[in-house]
Amino acid sequence: MKVVLFCGGYGMRMRSGAADDVPKPMAMVGPRPLIWHVMRYYAHFGHTEFILCLGYGAHHIKDFFLNYEETTSNDFVLRGGQTELLSTDIADWTITFAGTGIESPIGERLRRVRHHLDGDEMFLANYADVLTDAPLPEMIENFARRDAGASMMVVPPQSSFHCVDLGEDGLVGGITAVSELPLWENGGYFVLRQEVFDHIPENGDLVADGCAQLAKQGRLVAHQHRGFWKPTDTVKERAALDAAYARGDRPWAVWERDRAGVRA
Repeated sequence: MKVVLFCGGYGMRMRSGAADDVPKPMAMVGPRPLIWHVMRYYAHFGHTEFILCLGYGAHHIKDFFLNYEETTSNDFVLRGGQTELLSTDIADWTITFAGTGIESPIGERLRRVRHHLDGDEMFLANYADVLTDAPLPEMIENFARRDAGASMMVVPPQSSFHCVDLGEDGLVGGITAVSELPLWENGGYFVLRQEVFDHIPENGDLVADGCAQLAKQGRLVAHQHRGFWKPTDTVKERAALDAAYARGDRPWAVWERDRAGVRA
C-alpha cells in the first residue's frame, strides 16, 4: 500500500533561528531524521512505496536520500577497503519526490499527488513528524472491513494542563487533568480511500474539509490508540525523543523489537 507523507510545512515551532530552513521532518532523532523513523515504521509492516509531498526546505530531504549512507544505521564488514553491508534500510524502498508548493495546505498537497497513487482504492497518509508504536496492520484491517472513506488514528489528549469547572458564583467545583477528559485528538496516521478526494476542495485541508465532511456523512472511522504516541511540534519535544533514543528507550522502533525476537 502506498504511503503519502506530508513534509513541506515550515515547522516554525521547531526553528532555531531565522537562517534555519530545515523542514520539521528532517529534525534529528538519534542518527536519523524524523521522516526516516516514520518511513521505517511503515516499511516494517511491508509498506515501502512512499510519496513525499515536498515544499519548504525540499532540498534537505532530497539530499538526505540522494546521499544516503547505509552504514550509519546498519552493521557492516569492511574487507579489503570494500564495505559489505549485513543489512539495509532503504534498498527495497520506492520513493517519489513530488513538489507540492511552498504554501499549500495538507489537503492541497494530497490533491497534487493523487496521480501518483495509480488509482489505488486504499492508501496511507501521515504528517511525517509523529512517532508511534500503533499496530498498523490492525488499523488497516479494521478500516478495510468498514464502509467508510477514511480512518483517523486518535489518541488521548497530551496536554499537561488542567480544566477547571466553574460555578456561576466563581467557585471552583472541580479540577480535571486534560488527559483524563473523555476526549480524543487527531493522531496523524490515516488510512484513506479515493473517496476522500471528493471532499477536499482546491487549497482545502485533509482534516478540516475532507475528514470533517466524511464525519458528517458517518463515513469517518476512528482507530483509538492508547499506546506510545509522541508529536514533535516543538524543539523540546524533539529533544525529549532524541534523549529517549540515546538511552535506548524507543518504543516507536518496532523494527528493533522484532529483530530482538519480540513480537511487534
